[in-house]
Amino acid sequence: MVKRMVLLWLALALALTACGQNTGTTSQPTTAPAQPTPAPSGEKLRLIIGTGGTGGVFFPYGGGLARILTEKMPNTEATAQETGGSVDNLKLLQNGEAQIGFTTADSAYDAINGVAAYKDTGKVPAAAIAVLYQSFIHVVARADAGITSVADMKGRPVSIGSAGSSTETAAIRLLEVAGMTVADIIPENLGVADSVAAMKDQKIDAFFWIGGLPTAAVTDLVTTEKVVFIDTSALLKPLVDKYGPIYAATVLPAGTYKGADQNVPGIGVANLLVVREDMPADQVKGILTTIFDNLNEVHQIHPAARTLSLESAVKGSSIPFHPAAIEFYKERGVWKE
Repeated sequence: MVKRMVLLWLALALALTACGQNTGTTSQPTTAPAQPTPAPSGEKLRLIIGTGGTGGVFFPYGGGLARILTEKMPNTEATAQETGGSVDNLKLLQNGEAQIGFTTADSAYDAINGVAAYKDTGKVPAAAIAVLYQSFIHVVARADAGITSVADMKGRPVSIGSAGSSTETAAIRLLEVAGMTVADIIPENLGVADSVAAMKDQKIDAFFWIGGLPTAAVTDLVTTEKVVFIDTSALLKPLVDKYGPIYAATVLPAGTYKGADQNVPGIGVANLLVVREDMPADQVKGILTTIFDNLNEVHQIHPAARTLSLESAVKGSSIPFHPAAIEFYKERGVWKE
C-alpha cells in the first residue's frame, strides 16, 4: 500500500512539473547564452539614410529616395535621418548607425583617407554607388556689407558652416587659398538655415554653404534680403593645386535666386551616394535597380535630382565604387574601364 502511494505521489509531481513548463516559467541558464539565430528570411531590410539639415538639398533628396525605396524595393523599409551633413553621414556609416549616406566628394575623399574632419575617428570604409549631382559652393554676403571677395571678409562675422561639416572644410580651404585663416574672421559655425536666420538678424555679414541649386534656405533668404553671390572662380586653381581635382569650375546660373540676374562663376563639388564597402552585393544592386528603374519619380524629388542619369552616376566620384555598383553599371552598359 505504501509503495503504491509513493508511486502515485511521484506521478503527480511529474504531472505538476510538466504543467509548470507549459505556463512559460523557465529557469535561469547556468551556461553562457547561445548565439542569436539569424533573422527570418522574410524580415524587412531596414535602411537608414543619412541626409542633412532641413534647409539644404540632402534632406529632401534623401527623404524622397527613402520613400521610393520603401515603396518599390521588395521587403525594404528605408528611413531618412536628418543630420549635420556629409561628415555626420560618413561617421554614421563608420559606426553602423546608417547604411546609406549623402556626401560631398571632398568629404568622402577625406573620409576614406582618415584626414581633416576624420583625423580622430580614422578611415571610413565607404564606397560610392552613384554620383548624384553637383553642388555650388555658395559664398553669400549682405549687399550692404561691402564684401565682393573672400579676402574682404577679414575681421567680419562670417558663418563657415556647421562644425565638422563639408561646408566648414571648404570654407577653411577657400580662406586659406585667399591668404587667410579662420582667425582672420569672426567665425560662426552655423548650418545653412541658421546662417540665413543670422543674416536676416544682421548678426553675420556673410556665409559659406555647399548645396544644390536651388537651396531652399537661400531661396527663402533672397525673398526678403538683398544679397550678393561672390565670384570665387579665381580661387579654383590654387584650391585644385593643393587638394586635387575634387573641385571644378561651375556657375550659379542667372535667375536661380531672386536678384541674381547674371551668371556667377564659382566652384562646384560633386555629391555622392555612398554605402559601407562591406554592404552585401544584393543590397547594393537592389538599391540601384530601384533608383534607376524609377528614375522619372526620382527626378520629381527636387530640381537637383533632375540631372541624375545612368551615364552621370558613374562620373566624378572621388572614391572607389562598390564592386556590386560596378557590376550593376556594367550590366546597364555605362561603365567604362
